Amino acid sequence: MTLHLPDATGGLRAYAPRTEPFVATAGAPLASRTVFSAAHVVADPFADASPDTPAAVDWDATLAFRRHLWSHGLGVAEAMDTAQRGMGLDWTGAAELIRRSAAEAKAVGGRIACGVGTDQLTDRSASMTPAGIRAAYEEQLAVVEESGAQAILMASRALAATAQGPDDYLEVYGHLLRQAAEPVILHWLGPMFDPALEGYWGSTDLDAATGVLLDVIAAHPDKVDGVKISLLDAGREADLRRQLPKGVRCYTGDDFHYPELIEGDGQGFSHALLGVFDPLGPLAAEAVRVLDTGDRAGFRALLDPTVPLARHLFEAPTRFYKTGVVFLAWLAGHQSHFTMVGGLQSARSLPHLARAYELADGLGLFPDPELAEERMRTLLSLYGVTS
Repeated sequence: MTLHLPDATGGLRAYAPRTEPFVATAGAPLASRTVFSAAHVVADPFADASPDTPAAVDWDATLAFRRHLWSHGLGVAEAMDTAQRGMGLDWTGAAELIRRSAAEAKAVGGRIACGVGTDQLTDRSASMTPAGIRAAYEEQLAVVEESGAQAILMASRALAATAQGPDDYLEVYGHLLRQAAEPVILHWLGPMFDPALEGYWGSTDLDAATGVLLDVIAAHPDKVDGVKISLLDAGREADLRRQLPKGVRCYTGDDFHYPELIEGDGQGFSHALLGVFDPLGPLAAEAVRVLDTGDRAGFRALLDPTVPLARHLFEAPTRFYKTGVVFLAWLAGHQSHFTMVGGLQSARSLPHLARAYELADGLGLFPDPELAEERMRTLLSLYGVTS
């Protein structure tokens, strides 16, 4: 049967849905690359919640999705931007998410790393001081370490808002790295993902900012497992990873150029910590298993066709990519509804969602294409598309 999908011009175009899904083969654990998927949270659709109230999470569905990712050999990056940190999920909710997911990881033998930030602080908080920012980071670091998960030191809006220059970043990060029990992952999230992080590391000059980040790592290389780069600049990421101390990984967070960055070049490669691997999980894991055999062309043949979907999901305003991610999870049958914490399901237009469906369906990402088609028809009818 044919679907009629709306486009940005206001018209409808005919689309014939795919009938066979992509099927990943069972395989050994991923070997040549360390790969994390940043995972979304599933809202409780029956909660009487609003954007101004704490998030109501469907814990059963949220943890089931993490088991799905682990089952394909991916690690889970928990309580990150993809989980709507600072966009619907507050620190109280994130702390519970970390504890529950870490316990689930331990039960199933899954790898997990969790975000450590300062989002318990607000612009009007009396703790928006260097000491208060350090204390906020320390509180979250303690929760992650007590859960048994690896820590990811996320970029801090509070630090970006109050830092007077590079020395403040060197002091805060140095303080945290000295007390971290195990090596952590640092995270440089660019302003396209969060405008409040403009000028992170003390400069809007990216070369100068890179220098500060490298200084942080050089001072504590034994406490840094790696650094996640989310700047959507493949050349800059490749240049940075060549400058990292031996043993410090580069994790790509570039949802536009990930195939080439993970494949690498003659001077190295990137591991991965990606939000786009939430909808791409089985296919991404299959691609890395092919790469594990040394088949670089086969790896690219699987992963390159996913880039148009990724670029669509992460198009400007990039911070709303979570809406497309959750939409695809609903179509794929991982959850029973398209409801998001904070009401963020309204953040993308119907033409955007329709194109996301078309691209994902073309890749065979839906385990049950008929279910995905039925749910797409339901959404279209809600928007008044009747043909």
